[in-house]
Amino acid sequence: MNRAALPTFAQVQEAAARIAPYAVKTPVLRNTTLNALAGADLYFKCENLQRGGAFKFRGACNAVWSMDDAMATSGVVTHSSGNHGNALALAAATRGIPAHVVVPEDAVRTKLEAIERAGAILHRCVATQAAREAKADEVQRATGAELVHPFSDTRVMAGQGTAVLELLEQSGGLDAVITPVGGGGLIAGTAIAAHGVAPQIEVHGAEPAGADDAARSLAQGQRVGPFTPDTICDGLRTLIGETNFEALRMHRVEVTTVSDDEVVAAMRLLWNELKIVVEPSSATVLAAVLKRPERFKGKRVGLILTGGNVDLDALPW
Repeated sequence: MNRAALPTFAQVQEAAARIAPYAVKTPVLRNTTLNALAGADLYFKCENLQRGGAFKFRGACNAVWSMDDAMATSGVVTHSSGNHGNALALAAATRGIPAHVVVPEDAVRTKLEAIERAGAILHRCVATQAAREAKADEVQRATGAELVHPFSDTRVMAGQGTAVLELLEQSGGLDAVITPVGGGGLIAGTAIAAHGVAPQIEVHGAEPAGADDAARSLAQGQRVGPFTPDTICDGLRTLIGETNFEALRMHRVEVTTVSDDEVVAAMRLLWNELKIVVEPSSATVLAAVLKRPERFKGKRVGLILTGGNVDLDALPW
């Protein structure tokens, strides 16, 4: 298997069966106040209640359990600002294999603590994409561990796509689905899975204005180069992957950018109305729907709330 290729719909279905013994089938919440504000029928898929507090466990678990026994013995390695590293450590623990996680110096403290609690071996580096990848390569050579890329791994993308499979079943069908966009593992898996079930479903992405590389790439017709992110959404500060960007183009994904102020306002609404803890990256989806009510008016819209790993001592309000 080409581990950088886009997964097929069949691979997403296989991932759903593979991770079923380990992943949580997260609930879908609805709220009349938020429906009224949006002018749409909203279905919130609560991946903040997934193991590790984020959807990332799905892809990590699928990657870990896709490995044969010989490959698994040396463990796994990745680079992550938090949620993927935590997820991979938890997934590795379900198989009793080591997990090495390269973390940038500016990672959110609570996320680093979660990775350590999950049993990972931490390797620190400076806060650049190049440094993260170089350190991960170094650890891989030293340990023989299998690299599980946060978003450009076929197994990871297939696992992330399982969230929308559940959402479509739980909601009884949707007109549109929207996810946050960072590296693009979730949006790629979501587009493939959603269109595998119902080709007419609109697939949308929500992206912070301070890390709007996916939106700019779509506008220019080609993937833009590295950039310096400036956003409160720490989980979305990554340049979208090449393969992931191709998925956006192939599946006609529409990306809406939102300001940090819009994200914080949406985050407060979600805490207040749904009574759940979500992190800023998760709130981008509601912010995008509220920003463009004419685009979603009267539709059944699924919103994937990606995670709830927020530093309670540093809330953005």
